[in-house]
Order: sequence, then structure tokens, then C-alpha cells
Amino acid sequence: MNERERFHAVMNYGEFDRLPLYYFGTWPETKIRWRQEGLTAPMQEGGNGGPQLPEMDTDWECAPDGKGDIWDNQGLRDPWPRAPGKWETIAEDAETRTVRSPLGGIVQNSKLGSSIAHTLKHDLEPTRADWERFKKFLDPADPARWKPDWQARAAKLNAREHMTCFFGGSLYGKMRDWLGVEAVSCLAYDDPALFEEIVAFQADYYIAINKPLLEKVSFDFAYFFEDNCFNTGPLISPALHRQFYDKYYRKMIAAYRGLGVPFMLIDSDGKVDDLLPCWLESGFDIVFPIEVGTWKGNPVAFRQKYGKRLRMMGGVNKHVIPLGEAAIRAELEPLRPLAAEGGFIPMPDHRIPPDTSLEQFRTYLRVFKELFNR
Repeated sequence: MNERERFHAVMNYGEFDRLPLYYFGTWPETKIRWRQEGLTAPMQEGGNGGPQLPEMDTDWECAPDGKGDIWDNQGLRDPWPRAPGKWETIAEDAETRTVRSPLGGIVQNSKLGSSIAHTLKHDLEPTRADWERFKKFLDPADPARWKPDWQARAAKLNAREHMTCFFGGSLYGKMRDWLGVEAVSCLAYDDPALFEEIVAFQADYYIAINKPLLEKVSFDFAYFFEDNCFNTGPLISPALHRQFYDKYYRKMIAAYRGLGVPFMLIDSDGKVDDLLPCWLESGFDIVFPIEVGTWKGNPVAFRQKYGKRLRMMGGVNKHVIPLGEAAIRAELEPLRPLAAEGGFIPMPDHRIPPDTSLEQFRTYLRVFKELFNR
């Protein structure tokens, strides 16, 4: 059974020879630490994906050659807004660099380590006039979206034996990035017609971007980035989901299923409990990453509540890993019956931070194999 067959067997509640061993990459600082501690595996310095450890299954996020990932459809096609011009540094000091985006936004980045950028001006203002400007950057027919070597990469992807995915879209997450949390939260009430127009435009845009891609390449699931929950609950209500998002998720999911994509994954950090039933109603199959954190996401409780309709990836508290073998065993042991049932792949619930040494992470990998594959 190869890695791709194994993933489908797990997610289809079939027979599988062992549980896949994945994660969702690391902080850039973690890579630096692991390199200093002796890791020689290939890695994308400065990024969040990987590195590919030899003890693990092939990374599902990043292409094995390091030249693509989810966010550019495994190095095939760029889904992001494309505007003329380049990033421009407009201020700099010892600790920060302030830059202007080609889309029009201004952000201040720290030079001291990984942190969320401080936005001084968003790329998109919550007005119809600015939306008319901005949506010109979302042209799915732009030939420059195809990567120069996409045809050769597509052939390799179709011949692969490992599981991977494409970027299915983002109806809330990218809209929030462009507008900011405050503006995206108010726009649904201040101008619901414009709000829905932006959501609907995005749905059609991602379908148009991905249709020619999916006519060439077979993927294992569509990855929807939303991050529409925080530590106490969702950033949108279930009512807003059903009013503005549900019909467009259904449209996108139907299009992708019609093009042969078997599973739909939705990614949101935070406390997802209130939106989880909405996602299932809309047609999503897999919820990721089931963050444990301070909000105690519990994949066992979710399965008990929603049954086998809900599939999951994640659900392992990454902060337990540096605490040692006993703590790791205590974290993983309660997940064994759920993993044996299928439809669930235990994974650390986000990027591995730099407080985890290479030795500690390898202890996690060893304990995982002992508990789940014996």
C-alpha cells in the first residue's frame, strides 16, 4: 500500500496497513534550530512548510522538490491577486521594516523573528469603488498564473504515490486578509449586497482558476483556507455562514467533485465548535487542524457528536512534544481508538515552534509509531 492509497483507505474507513505520519511544518526558527542540531534533510529556509524528515510520510503540503506547495497549487498555478509593481520598502529601522504591497496595503514586519505583521493600511477598502479597483487583480485567465514548467510538474504529480492537495479557495480568510477583521465583520451589515458580491466573485474566481488545473491533474483533496475562528469561538456566526457562504461553498464543492476531487478539507484555527455543523452541511469532509491549545478541541468528542460524516486531521497538542515521552504518550493514547476506526489522522495541531528540539520531535515520531502502528 503506497502513501496515497493509505490516505484514501483511512478517509474512506477502509482497511489500512498503518497510520500515515504527517505534520503541518514548522516555524522558520525551528528549521534553524534543527539544522544546528544536525538535521541534514532538505528544507525551505524561511518558510513554514516541512522539512521532510526521513522518518515521516511524504509531506502533503509541500512538493518533494521544494518548488511548490498548497499555496501555488504544488508549483502549477498561482491563485493570488496579481497587480503591477513590486513590494516597496518605505521605512526601516533596527527592529522593523515597513513595506507597501503592489495591491496597495502597508504593513510593518518585525526583523526579530516570526510574528504577525502589523497592518497600517489594508489592501482593500470596504467600498464598492475600491472593490472595482481590486477585483481587476483577480483575473483567472491571466496566462502568467501558469508556472513555466507546469506541464512537466503535472505529469510528475499524476504519477505520484504520495497524497497531496490543491488550493481550493478562501471565501472568508483571504477577504479578511484584504479588508482586515474589523472591516470584513462590519461590511456584512453595512453593505450586505457588496459583501455577498465579493463572496460570490471569489467562488467563481476559484472555480475558474482550478477547472483547467483539475482537468490536467488528479488531487486527493481540495484545501480551503478560512481561519474564521479564534480562541473563544467563530469570527462569523452560523447565521452569517448560512446567509452568505453556504450556497457558494456548495457551488465550489460541486464543481470540484464533478472534476474528480474526492475530499474537501476546511482549515480553521481556534474554537471551531459552532461552525463545524455548518461546514458539514455545506459539504466539507475533513476539518483541520482541530487545535487543542487553550480551547481544548477534542476529535474524540467531535466524532461522538457527528459520527463518521466528519473526518479530521490534527488534534494533537504541539506544545506537549517538548514535555517528554510520558506527556506525549498521555496525549496520544486517548486517540488510538478513534484512529483505528478511520477517518482521522492524528497530527500536531499547527506549525512546530522552536521550543521543540530535533530530539524531542523524533521522540514524538517514535512514540507515534509505537502507539498507532502496533
